[in-house]
Amino acid sequence: MQILFFDPFNGAAGDMVTAALLALGADRDAVARAMRSVVGEPEITVVDRCGIRALRIETGAGGEHRTLEEVLARVAACDAPETARRMARRVFERIHRAETSVHGDQAHFHEVGADDAVADVIGACTAFHALAPGAVVVRPVGLGEGTTEGSHGRFPLPAPATIAILREAGLPVRFTGEQRELCTPTGAALLAEFAAVGGVLLADARIRGIGYGAGSRDPDHTPNVLRALLLETGDPGGEGDRVDILETNVDDVTGEVIGHAIGRLMEEGARDASAVPAVMKKGRAGHLVRVVCAPADTDRLAALITRELGTLGIRCIPSVHRFVARRTVEEVAVMVGGSEYSLRVKVGWDGPFPSSLKAEYEDARACAQAAGIPLREAMRLAEEAGWRRIRERGAER
Repeated sequence: MQILFFDPFNGAAGDMVTAALLALGADRDAVARAMRSVVGEPEITVVDRCGIRALRIETGAGGEHRTLEEVLARVAACDAPETARRMARRVFERIHRAETSVHGDQAHFHEVGADDAVADVIGACTAFHALAPGAVVVRPVGLGEGTTEGSHGRFPLPAPATIAILREAGLPVRFTGEQRELCTPTGAALLAEFAAVGGVLLADARIRGIGYGAGSRDPDHTPNVLRALLLETGDPGGEGDRVDILETNVDDVTGEVIGHAIGRLMEEGARDASAVPAVMKKGRAGHLVRVVCAPADTDRLAALITRELGTLGIRCIPSVHRFVARRTVEEVAVMVGGSEYSLRVKVGWDGPFPSSLKAEYEDARACAQAAGIPLREAMRLAEEAGWRRIRERGAER
């Protein structure tokens, strides 16, 4: 299994996260295209930070502040995969909850609503989508001290929104004694969202990639970088992660309400959600609603289940080991009626051998609509192209 390992010993910011993922090998063209759809062409350079070569990414965007609704509209319209857009939306919702807990309801998003922050989040989520790790591990986040100036005047460090985000996500922290801001709210929210994928207990693993993302400052006493590693477990068949399982029985809601609730749970980060028909007490027909989620999301998703279904009790089965097969995302080209369409397929692996291949639904749906063919035909064409590419790659070896 491929594991994304973050070591934010000197904190994290949105540009540092994006750059570190690019340095690990994320699709640079896809990331640049996504960021370009929000701001101008990002500038990606190699810089030196205390003797460490690191990638630096700059958007050159202005500092205009936007409301949450404006930010989410820009996210929805950006040129990024749907999964990356959903992830970016959840990142900004994390920031909004933190800002609201500190300042109360407010009209504007301030620093994290600026175009450069929006581009950084979209770029980081697109890069994460391209790498498609099976698990994420975040080491203690380095935090600075002192005070700094912001839209609300002078405030203490770490920024109140930053520590609210880290607290909600349950991420470990480490106070460094540095008299400056090390971890921004954007950096904290990205790490929190990525960590929600779920972690593993690291044992033997091979380092497959090393990436350093540079921050804007260049102090002479410490490298201002975020380090990220791609690890591969020694036994791809025996590793997994830990998830919680939430369950509740309902017999007084319609199928439409249950279907809507399942959709909302998936949008909010559930790994899986389902409803199983059941016979309830007194012979009533009902459903067992089951949700698989990262432990960090349990409380939030349990509250969502209560709101959507009106249930009075939710069972939580904590810390269940889940086998996670290694998976990759391939982009294939298919021809329909003389036009070429680019679609992604997800490949599951059993060691060096492919065990499954499935077309990405959103890509197949877009192709079907554009080409005027049935969805199942678009999925069949994408999967045939995917298997053909894998066979050709094996023949080359």
